[in-house]
Amino acid sequence: MAWLKRLFGLEKPQNAEVNPQPQQVSPSSTTSAAPATTKSIPPERLGLNGEYDQSGLAKRVALAFDQDSQLGDIDTLWVAQTSGTVVLKGRVPNQEILNKMISTARSVNGATGVNTDEVSVG
Repeated sequence: MAWLKRLFGLEKPQNAEVNPQPQQVSPSSTTSAAPATTKSIPPERLGLNGEYDQSGLAKRVALAFDQDSQLGDIDTLWVAQTSGTVVLKGRVPNQEILNKMISTARSVNGATGVNTDEVSVG
């Protein structure tokens, strides 16, 4: 099973990207009267197609893992986020895989760090 499917119950959306261009935020979705062009989606909240998504960073990291043939779905690991920090939890088979996951997660726009405190190796 793919990362996106297992973690978020999602099939890969058409045109989904790891680092999409943000969509313009419409005035109806903002709380101020500022023009829409002055509003932007924070990088950690950017969804798979450039829309606002509360879990956007975690979903885009899961998509990046899906796109890397070396990172087959490891069903003992979960991806979450706290603001711009990617949080990995669970178990990975070896340190080499964990290092690859950290590198991949860091390459996703909006990721300010990767927390692996809750990951065990082996």
